[in-house]
Parts: sequence; structure tokens; C-alpha cells
Amino acid sequence: MGFFGWGIVGLTAASLGSATAPLAVSAVTSNQLAPSDAWEGYKLRLEVLARQEGVRDATIQANLPNLTKNDRIIELERTEPVAQTSNGVIGALSPYLRSHVTASLVRRGRGNYSENYTALGRLESRYGVDPAVLMAIWGLETSYGTVTGNTDLLQALASLGYYGRRRELFESEFVAALKLIDEGVPRWRLKGSWAGATGYPQFMPSVALRLRADGDGDGYADIWTNELDGLASIASYLRDAGWKPNVAWGVPVRTPSNLNRAAIANRTTAQRCPQVYRRLSRWLTMREWRALGVNPVDRSLPDNEMASLIEPDGPDQTAYLLTSNYRAILDYNCSNFYAISVGVLADAIARR
Repeated sequence: MGFFGWGIVGLTAASLGSATAPLAVSAVTSNQLAPSDAWEGYKLRLEVLARQEGVRDATIQANLPNLTKNDRIIELERTEPVAQTSNGVIGALSPYLRSHVTASLVRRGRGNYSENYTALGRLESRYGVDPAVLMAIWGLETSYGTVTGNTDLLQALASLGYYGRRRELFESEFVAALKLIDEGVPRWRLKGSWAGATGYPQFMPSVALRLRADGDGDGYADIWTNELDGLASIASYLRDAGWKPNVAWGVPVRTPSNLNRAAIANRTTAQRCPQVYRRLSRWLTMREWRALGVNPVDRSLPDNEMASLIEPDGPDQTAYLLTSNYRAILDYNCSNFYAISVGVLADAIARR
């Protein structure tokens, strides 16, 4: 997930929830619905939710009555291997990086960086986010805008809510999509992945409502066709997630054979994505890491910078010391392999 249009930006572990039985639609009136009327009854539920959130009646009437269910999307949701990733079934990082941080992505990322160099500098001044990281996320999410998804978001989100495994999430995102229409985004523009992510940044509708940004100064934040608006919106997201200016995401390091991993283990449980954060060590300063014999491979961080260690393929393999900015990338897509891929691709783009 998270590559070429199939990620869900900003989801929390709680929003993934646990699997439940398919939705048995409760009547929104006192009348009992026949099974054949379940979808029509569910659309009434969505209408009630939308009205409660202040969506305009004209928007509701233009989009809900003829909305159809997409059984293919429901099947994708039903078979998505959420349980496998939650239980920590993880492959090796090296082949993952080879398949995701490709020569094509690096080459095109460098070209896009050079083409937008001046504008990217303005975005860095405005948001404090490394432009190479913006470029890397854009590349990994949508192959620089070439694969953004063509699924109708309203149909997808309504179908996913109807199925019910993550009902609260998808119902709120459906209402957020209607609010985007209220703000002037045409229905035909709201295309994306089967899970509801849309535009160059692959934002969920609620994130698009909150954080999409105008990157070229024309007064409108168009994350669907305007590259600079898409990049500005990614920067807006990362800044909101706590990005610290002028700090690298992390550095590759070598670990000594006698490293006491029990002493550096993280003893806290993260509220969000605990299985992801469990793989990170506790925080130490770079000075403390060096004292333990953990040394950067090719570049370093300031002595007082806090960092945590990850050894994605175990001892004696490539490891990384990660700053708080790495965790901002995790907020974008809560996967260590994804976040490391962003950092590695960003570094390769920056070496243009």
C-alpha cells in the first residue's frame, strides 16, 4: 500500500479496526427494510449523516439517489491482508527497496526536481520541508502523477461503508468527499484508489479538506492536476505532522557486533501503529549512539540530534538512525518500509 495510487494517507491503527461481519443495515426510519432494499436503505443512512454534517441539500440530491454499489471494491476490501501486516508478517527490506526505489523513479525525480527547482525552494521556505522528500513521496504515491487512480470516490467510499469492516472511517470520508463537492470540486474530479485516496498526494477526502494547499499562488489548491499544489499539499501534511526544518529523515549506519539491543529497546507502546513503532529503538542522541559504536556510513547528524535505531533485516545488515522527521513520514503512511523508501529515494534524488 502507498505506492502508485493505492495508499491511504493519515490512517491510524484505530481507524483500521478489526474485521466485522458485512453490514446489516439498520433502518433509518421505523420501517423494516427487506434484504433487496438494503443498499437503498444504506444510502438513506448516508444522507442522514451528510445532513448532520452540514452538506448542502443540492449536493446530496445530485449525488446520492443514483449512486450504485461496487461489488468489486467490496471484494478488494474483504480480501485485503490487514491481519497479516498487523501480525508482523514482514519481508526483507533489500528486495523491497530494489522493487520500489527504481532507477526510473530516481531519474524522473531528478528531472522533476530540476524543472521545479525555484518553486521547490519557495515551498521549502514556506513549509520547512526538504523538497527531495516531497518529490520522493509524489513519486512513490503516484509515479509523479501518472497513476492516481480512476475509481469514483463516492461510489468507492459508500460501498466500503456498506460492507462495514471500517464503516465509521469510510462513512466519514464519504461525507468529506461531499464537502469537497460543496467547496466546488466537481464530482468527476474525485477519482482515486479503490480505498478512497485521491490526487497527486493520494489524500483521503478529510485530509484534502484540511491540508491541501495552493503551491503556485493562483488562489486555488488543485491536488488533481496542479503539480505544485500537490507538492505544497504534501509539505502542508508533513509540517502538520511535526516536520523539523533542516534535519535529515535519517542516516544509514553500521552497528557493532557487541551492541546490547536489550538496553536500547523501546519500552513504550505507541498509540498509533504499535506494530510499526515497536521496531524502533528508544531515543538517544547521536553522541550516545557513537559511544555505543553505531556509526553513520556516509553522512552524519549533529551530536545533540535525537535518533532511534531500526535494523529492518536484523543484526549485521543495513540499519538506520531515524529522526523525528522519519516519524512525520510514518504519519503519512504508517509503514517502516514505506518511510525508509521515501528517505532512500529522496537521498538519491538530492544527489542529482
